[in-house]
Amino acid sequence: MRLRKNLTRILIYALLTALAVIWLIPIFFLIVHSFRAEPGAAIRYLFPKTYTWNNYVRLFTDTELFNFPRWYLNTLVVSVASCFLSTLYVLMISYAFSRLRFRGRNAMMRAGLILNMFPGFMAMIAVYFILKAVGLTQSLLALVLVYSGSAALTYYVAKGFFDTIPLALDEAATIDGASKSTIFWRITLPLSKPIVVYTVLMSFMAPWMDFIFASVIMKDNYENYTVALGLFQMITRENIYDYFTVFCAGAVVVAIPIALLFLFMQKYYVEGVTGGAVKG
Repeated sequence: MRLRKNLTRILIYALLTALAVIWLIPIFFLIVHSFRAEPGAAIRYLFPKTYTWNNYVRLFTDTELFNFPRWYLNTLVVSVASCFLSTLYVLMISYAFSRLRFRGRNAMMRAGLILNMFPGFMAMIAVYFILKAVGLTQSLLALVLVYSGSAALTYYVAKGFFDTIPLALDEAATIDGASKSTIFWRITLPLSKPIVVYTVLMSFMAPWMDFIFASVIMKDNYENYTVALGLFQMITRENIYDYFTVFCAGAVVVAIPIALLFLFMQKYYVEGVTGGAVKG
Protein backbone atom coordinates (compact mmCIF):
# COMPACT_ATOMS: atom_id res chain seq x y z
CA MET A 1 0.00 0.00 0.00
CA ARG A 2 2.78 2.42 0.97
CA LEU A 3 4.68 1.57 -2.23
CA ARG A 4 1.60 2.35 -4.33
CA LYS A 5 1.15 5.72 -2.57
CA ASN A 6 4.81 6.58 -3.14
CA LEU A 7 4.59 5.68 -6.82
CA THR A 8 1.43 7.73 -7.20
CA ARG A 9 3.07 10.69 -5.51
CA ILE A 10 6.14 10.39 -7.74
CA LEU A 11 3.97 10.27 -10.86
CA ILE A 12 2.02 13.32 -9.74
CA TYR A 13 5.20 15.28 -9.03
CA ALA A 14 6.68 14.20 -12.37
CA LEU A 15 3.56 15.33 -14.20
CA LEU A 16 3.51 18.67 -12.38
CA THR A 17 7.21 19.17 -13.11
CA ALA A 18 6.67 18.46 -16.81
CA LEU A 19 3.75 20.88 -16.95
CA ALA A 20 5.81 23.54 -15.13
CA VAL A 21 8.64 23.14 -17.65
CA ILE A 22 6.23 23.44 -20.58
CA TRP A 23 4.71 26.55 -19.00
CA LEU A 24 8.12 28.14 -18.37
CA ILE A 25 9.56 27.53 -21.87
CA PRO A 26 7.83 30.55 -23.52
CA ILE A 27 8.85 32.80 -20.62
CA PHE A 28 12.44 31.54 -20.84
CA PHE A 29 12.44 32.12 -24.61
CA LEU A 30 11.11 35.65 -24.15
CA ILE A 31 13.70 36.62 -21.54
CA VAL A 32 16.64 35.09 -23.44
CA HIS A 33 15.74 36.71 -26.74
CA SER A 34 15.20 40.09 -25.10
CA PHE A 35 19.02 40.07 -24.79
CA ARG A 36 19.67 38.83 -28.33
CA ALA A 37 21.91 41.06 -30.45
CA GLU A 38 20.93 39.57 -33.83
CA PRO A 39 17.83 41.20 -35.39
CA GLY A 40 14.83 39.42 -36.84
CA ALA A 41 12.11 37.15 -35.48
CA ALA A 42 12.61 33.99 -37.58
CA ILE A 43 15.91 32.42 -36.57
CA ARG A 44 17.13 28.84 -36.97
CA TYR A 45 18.74 28.46 -33.56
CA LEU A 46 17.34 28.39 -30.04
CA PHE A 47 19.89 30.42 -28.11
CA PRO A 48 21.29 33.77 -29.28
CA LYS A 49 24.85 33.84 -30.59
CA THR A 50 25.58 37.19 -28.94
CA TYR A 51 23.93 39.02 -26.05
CA THR A 52 23.37 42.71 -25.43
CA TRP A 53 21.56 45.20 -23.19
CA ASN A 54 20.90 47.42 -26.19
CA ASN A 55 17.31 46.18 -26.64
CA TYR A 56 16.34 47.56 -23.22
CA VAL A 57 18.24 50.78 -23.92
CA ARG A 58 16.43 51.23 -27.25
CA LEU A 59 13.10 50.52 -25.57
CA PHE A 60 13.41 53.61 -23.38
CA THR A 61 15.53 55.91 -25.56
CA ASP A 62 14.45 55.26 -29.17
CA THR A 63 11.09 57.03 -28.78
CA GLU A 64 10.73 58.69 -32.18
CA LEU A 65 8.68 55.84 -33.62
CA PHE A 66 7.69 53.90 -30.49
CA ASN A 67 7.31 56.04 -27.37
CA PHE A 68 7.34 53.16 -24.89
CA PRO A 69 7.94 55.30 -21.73
CA ARG A 70 4.83 57.37 -22.53
CA TRP A 71 2.77 54.25 -23.23
CA TYR A 72 3.99 52.64 -20.03
CA LEU A 73 2.97 55.71 -18.02
CA ASN A 74 -0.43 55.78 -19.76
CA THR A 75 -1.01 52.13 -18.85
CA LEU A 76 0.07 52.69 -15.25
CA VAL A 77 -2.27 55.68 -14.83
CA VAL A 78 -5.24 53.85 -16.38
CA SER A 79 -4.58 50.66 -14.41
CA VAL A 80 -4.21 52.40 -11.05
CA ALA A 81 -7.30 54.58 -11.56
CA SER A 82 -9.39 51.66 -12.83
CA CYS A 83 -8.13 49.44 -10.02
CA PHE A 84 -9.14 51.98 -7.37
CA LEU A 85 -12.64 52.51 -8.77
CA SER A 86 -13.24 48.85 -9.59
CA THR A 87 -12.16 47.70 -6.14
CA LEU A 88 -14.57 50.15 -4.51
CA TYR A 89 -17.44 49.09 -6.77
CA VAL A 90 -16.87 45.36 -6.31
CA LEU A 91 -16.46 45.45 -2.52
CA MET A 92 -19.41 47.77 -1.90
CA ILE A 93 -21.76 45.90 -4.23
CA SER A 94 -20.64 42.55 -2.82
CA TYR A 95 -21.19 43.73 0.74
CA ALA A 96 -24.65 45.04 -0.12
CA PHE A 97 -25.68 41.73 -1.73
CA SER A 98 -24.21 39.75 1.17
CA ARG A 99 -25.60 41.72 4.10
CA LEU A 100 -28.62 43.73 2.96
CA ARG A 101 -32.05 42.34 2.13
CA PHE A 102 -34.10 44.42 -0.28
CA ARG A 103 -36.70 43.98 -2.99
CA GLY A 104 -35.21 42.74 -6.27
CA ARG A 105 -31.96 41.57 -4.67
CA ASN A 106 -32.08 38.03 -6.06
CA ALA A 107 -33.15 39.23 -9.50
CA MET A 108 -30.28 41.71 -9.61
CA MET A 109 -27.75 39.05 -8.62
CA ARG A 110 -29.03 36.66 -11.27
CA ALA A 111 -28.97 39.40 -13.88
CA GLY A 112 -25.39 40.29 -12.94
CA LEU A 113 -24.26 36.68 -13.24
CA ILE A 114 -25.93 36.26 -16.64
CA LEU A 115 -24.52 39.53 -18.02
CA ASN A 116 -21.03 38.65 -16.83
CA MET A 117 -21.14 35.42 -18.85
CA PHE A 118 -21.07 37.40 -22.09
CA PRO A 119 -17.61 38.55 -23.26
CA GLY A 120 -17.06 42.27 -22.93
CA PHE A 121 -16.04 42.82 -26.55
CA MET A 122 -19.64 42.08 -27.63
CA ALA A 123 -20.53 45.56 -26.40
CA MET A 124 -17.47 47.42 -27.68
CA ILE A 125 -19.20 48.95 -30.73
CA ALA A 126 -22.02 50.32 -28.58
CA VAL A 127 -19.51 51.53 -25.99
CA TYR A 128 -17.47 53.27 -28.69
CA PHE A 129 -20.47 55.19 -30.08
CA ILE A 130 -21.56 56.20 -26.57
CA LEU A 131 -18.08 57.55 -25.86
CA LYS A 132 -18.04 59.27 -29.24
CA ALA A 133 -21.39 60.93 -28.51
CA VAL A 134 -20.03 62.46 -25.30
CA GLY A 135 -16.65 63.35 -26.81
CA LEU A 136 -14.48 60.97 -24.82
CA THR A 137 -12.96 58.78 -27.52
CA GLN A 138 -9.17 58.52 -27.76
CA SER A 139 -8.74 59.60 -24.13
CA LEU A 140 -7.36 57.85 -21.06
CA LEU A 141 -10.51 58.81 -19.15
CA ALA A 142 -12.54 56.73 -21.61
CA LEU A 143 -10.42 53.67 -20.83
CA VAL A 144 -10.85 54.20 -17.08
CA LEU A 145 -14.63 54.48 -17.46
CA VAL A 146 -14.82 51.36 -19.65
CA TYR A 147 -12.65 49.20 -17.39
CA SER A 148 -14.31 50.24 -14.14
CA GLY A 149 -17.87 50.59 -15.46
CA SER A 150 -18.72 46.90 -15.45
CA ALA A 151 -16.60 45.97 -12.43
CA ALA A 152 -19.63 45.42 -10.19
CA LEU A 153 -20.67 42.44 -12.33
CA THR A 154 -17.76 40.47 -10.84
CA TYR A 155 -19.25 40.64 -7.36
CA TYR A 156 -19.78 36.90 -6.81
CA VAL A 157 -16.30 35.99 -5.46
CA ALA A 158 -16.24 38.86 -2.96
CA LYS A 159 -19.84 38.19 -1.95
CA GLY A 160 -19.00 34.58 -1.20
CA PHE A 161 -16.15 35.77 1.01
CA PHE A 162 -18.34 38.28 2.87
CA ASP A 163 -20.89 35.52 3.48
CA THR A 164 -18.27 33.71 5.61
CA ILE A 165 -18.01 36.62 8.06
CA PRO A 166 -20.30 35.89 11.04
CA LEU A 167 -23.44 38.02 11.00
CA ALA A 168 -23.13 38.27 14.78
CA LEU A 169 -20.36 40.84 14.32
CA ASP A 170 -22.73 43.12 12.41
CA GLU A 171 -25.49 42.62 14.97
CA ALA A 172 -23.18 43.43 17.88
CA ALA A 173 -21.97 46.58 16.14
CA THR A 174 -25.54 47.62 15.35
CA ILE A 175 -26.49 47.25 19.01
CA ASP A 176 -23.56 49.54 19.86
CA GLY A 177 -24.98 52.15 17.48
CA ALA A 178 -22.80 51.57 14.41
CA SER A 179 -24.27 52.36 11.00
CA LYS A 180 -24.03 50.08 7.96
CA SER A 181 -21.28 52.31 6.58
CA THR A 182 -19.28 52.11 9.81
CA ILE A 183 -19.66 48.34 9.93
CA PHE A 184 -18.42 48.04 6.36
CA TRP A 185 -15.37 50.31 6.67
CA ARG A 186 -14.28 49.57 10.24
CA ILE A 187 -15.29 45.94 10.84
CA THR A 188 -15.84 44.06 7.59
CA LEU A 189 -12.96 45.42 5.50
CA PRO A 190 -10.25 44.90 8.16
CA LEU A 191 -11.34 41.24 8.28
CA SER A 192 -11.33 40.96 4.50
CA LYS A 193 -7.71 41.57 3.53
CA PRO A 194 -7.52 38.43 1.32
CA ILE A 195 -10.51 39.37 -0.83
CA VAL A 196 -9.40 43.00 -1.00
CA VAL A 197 -6.00 41.87 -2.33
CA TYR A 198 -7.67 39.47 -4.78
CA THR A 199 -9.96 42.22 -6.06
CA VAL A 200 -7.09 44.69 -6.40
CA LEU A 201 -5.03 42.21 -8.42
CA MET A 202 -7.88 41.31 -10.75
CA SER A 203 -8.84 44.97 -11.21
CA PHE A 204 -5.24 45.94 -11.97
CA MET A 205 -4.50 43.13 -14.40
CA ALA A 206 -7.47 43.67 -16.71
CA PRO A 207 -6.55 47.18 -17.98
CA TRP A 208 -2.83 46.39 -17.81
CA MET A 209 -3.15 43.58 -20.38
CA ASP A 210 -6.20 44.62 -22.43
CA PHE A 211 -5.81 45.08 -26.16
CA ILE A 212 -9.29 44.95 -27.70
CA PHE A 213 -11.01 47.88 -25.99
CA ALA A 214 -7.87 50.01 -26.07
CA SER A 215 -7.47 49.49 -29.82
CA VAL A 216 -11.13 50.38 -30.50
CA ILE A 217 -11.14 53.49 -28.31
CA MET A 218 -7.69 54.91 -29.14
CA LYS A 219 -7.66 54.27 -32.90
CA ASP A 220 -4.60 56.19 -34.23
CA ASN A 221 -3.88 58.38 -31.19
CA TYR A 222 -0.29 57.21 -30.64
CA GLU A 223 0.32 59.46 -27.64
CA ASN A 224 -2.46 57.80 -25.62
CA TYR A 225 -1.62 54.22 -26.56
CA THR A 226 -1.21 51.63 -23.82
CA VAL A 227 1.68 49.15 -23.79
CA ALA A 228 -0.48 46.42 -25.33
CA LEU A 229 -1.16 48.55 -28.39
CA GLY A 230 2.36 49.93 -28.55
CA LEU A 231 4.08 46.57 -28.37
CA PHE A 232 1.79 45.20 -31.06
CA GLN A 233 3.01 47.92 -33.43
CA MET A 234 6.56 46.63 -33.01
CA ILE A 235 5.70 43.25 -34.52
CA THR A 236 3.76 44.42 -37.56
CA ARG A 237 5.08 43.30 -40.93
CA GLU A 238 7.17 46.40 -41.58
CA ASN A 239 8.72 46.61 -38.09
CA ILE A 240 9.18 43.06 -36.83
CA TYR A 241 12.68 42.54 -38.27
CA ASP A 242 14.21 45.57 -36.55
CA TYR A 243 12.08 45.60 -33.41
CA PHE A 244 11.32 41.99 -32.47
CA THR A 245 14.04 41.82 -29.82
CA VAL A 246 12.96 45.22 -28.52
CA PHE A 247 9.42 43.84 -28.35
CA CYS A 248 10.72 40.93 -26.22
CA ALA A 249 12.41 43.43 -23.89
CA GLY A 250 9.17 45.41 -23.63
CA ALA A 251 7.18 42.26 -22.86
CA VAL A 252 9.58 41.47 -20.01
CA VAL A 253 9.28 45.00 -18.60
CA VAL A 254 5.48 44.84 -18.81
CA ALA A 255 5.40 41.49 -16.98
CA ILE A 256 7.54 42.66 -14.05
CA PRO A 257 4.84 44.62 -12.10
CA ILE A 258 2.31 41.78 -12.35
CA ALA A 259 4.90 39.18 -11.35
CA LEU A 260 5.99 41.24 -8.34
CA LEU A 261 2.40 41.80 -7.24
CA PHE A 262 1.68 38.08 -7.33
CA LEU A 263 4.90 37.20 -5.52
CA PHE A 264 4.26 39.60 -2.66
CA MET A 265 0.50 38.99 -2.44
CA GLN A 266 0.27 35.29 -3.33
CA LYS A 267 -0.75 34.25 0.19
CA TYR A 268 -3.66 36.69 0.33
CA TYR A 269 -4.63 35.95 -3.28
CA VAL A 270 -5.06 32.22 -2.57
CA GLU A 271 -6.98 32.93 0.66
CA GLY A 272 -9.25 35.33 -1.21
CA VAL A 273 -10.22 32.60 -3.69
CA THR A 274 -10.44 29.60 -1.34
CA GLY A 275 -10.63 30.78 2.24
CA GLY A 276 -12.97 32.55 4.56
CA ALA A 277 -12.64 35.65 6.67
CA VAL A 278 -13.03 34.06 10.09
CA LYS A 279 -11.94 30.50 10.83
CA GLY A 280 -13.05 28.82 14.01
